[in-house]
Amino acid sequence: MRRSQRTLLAAAVLALAATACGPGGGSSHGQGPPPLAVDVATAQRQDIATFVTLDGQISPVQESTLSSPQSGNVAAVYVNEGQHVSAGQLVAKIDDSTLRASLAQQVAIVQQQSAQLGGATLQAPVTAAQASNTVVTAQQQLAAARNSVATAQAAYQSALATYNADKQLLAQGYVAQTQFEQSRSQYIQAQQAVNTARESERQAQTALHYAQTQGNNAAPIQAQTIAANRGQLAAAQAQVHLLETQIAQTNITAPFTGVVTQRLLDPGAFASPNQPVVRVSQIDTVYVNVNVPDDNLPYVKRGTPVSFTTSSQSNKTYRATVMDVNATPTQGTLSYRARLRVPNPNDLLRGGMLVSVNVRKEFHPNAIVVPRTAVFQTESGSNVFTVVDAPPPAAGAGGAPGAGAGGAAAGGAGAKKGAAGAAGQQGPPVHLMQAKVVPVQLGLQTDTMAEVRSADLKPGTTVITTRPDALQDKSIVAIGGPAAGGRGAQ
Repeated sequence: MRRSQRTLLAAAVLALAATACGPGGGSSHGQGPPPLAVDVATAQRQDIATFVTLDGQISPVQESTLSSPQSGNVAAVYVNEGQHVSAGQLVAKIDDSTLRASLAQQVAIVQQQSAQLGGATLQAPVTAAQASNTVVTAQQQLAAARNSVATAQAAYQSALATYNADKQLLAQGYVAQTQFEQSRSQYIQAQQAVNTARESERQAQTALHYAQTQGNNAAPIQAQTIAANRGQLAAAQAQVHLLETQIAQTNITAPFTGVVTQRLLDPGAFASPNQPVVRVSQIDTVYVNVNVPDDNLPYVKRGTPVSFTTSSQSNKTYRATVMDVNATPTQGTLSYRARLRVPNPNDLLRGGMLVSVNVRKEFHPNAIVVPRTAVFQTESGSNVFTVVDAPPPAAGAGGAPGAGAGGAAAGGAGAKKGAAGAAGQQGPPVHLMQAKVVPVQLGLQTDTMAEVRSADLKPGTTVITTRPDALQDKSIVAIGGPAAGGRGAQ
């Protein structure tokens, strides 16, 4: 009830009291005290529930820090923080010029090996005259192989010297780690080249020995040459495939559709293998990680409906169901992690955002509830005040002496008229009732409502929600009309 309406009601009560008093100062209700102004509400049948509030935090459904297994300078970064990206979209590029040069060289080797294999295949039907040529060819191949070994060994010695020098300089702090790694890689490649050249030399020596010992039997020699050429071609093709794979790895692409949440390197920076460059998070759907204390676990299970709010969106309530509950507590705590999966249109929920999650604890359907302010405690237990019709005034109490029942009726009419005059034409009508104490059993209680059980309380029963200090059982009370009752129910 608003203050102005309470003032009107109080004025009406005072007018009732003054008007109802006879010459001797008596009241129209048995010479008792004036009526007490009260607010009322009605008992209602509705569902009532209690809730527990838990702390939670938003996290992306997926989050990935992107890098490349290849080292090199960052050629370009195509995205900025906050930008949306699609799955497979190119977000950054590592310089691949060295790898492409190696690929071009290796492609030429493949073409050479393919040509050699084709030539060897065409020479399969050899003649006796070709047998001697086969020996010459084998000798030439052996010489070439030996030259390759010599060249590879020279390169190996140079790479070894550089590696040893860089190793000492690295220990003294004169060279960078990247330069040492590069010299070490070149040393290993040179060593592998020596082994390959020696293997080619061994094969050439075998071919020559076979040609010399077999004489005119050129077919097996040619078959061996073809097999060797095929092997060399296969090795060269494998190297091409390896270089193509390494070049593809210099393209850093988004693994899923999401938002760029961190840009860690800019163009020109050197990126070591697997060094983070960009972070992408999927937030079109997010997780809500909820901390559930041990004593609240019975109320939080998979499929439990919940609602949550954030401080940044205080006017919006989100609803979801529990996706899962961890079987072990969070390390160092006695809380368990429950997880919700929530659609996030327009990216309103952001990673790291704190939320308050409401979980229903107890629920009673179709309960009889009253405003919590209507319940009061005595030594005998919980009670509420209801209202019943006030008893009729005593004969002759409200009129002139000797007027009898007619005087009482006139007195009652005068009281109502006085009340209306005091309240003004715009005030609500005043009803006089009698308060009645009703013992109740309390059920669930919320901040504003309480579940009550009593044979004397049914849906629609009027209860008093404000209790003046003088209010007792059978007190005469003044109710300020339906509007007052409505406000009491809030």
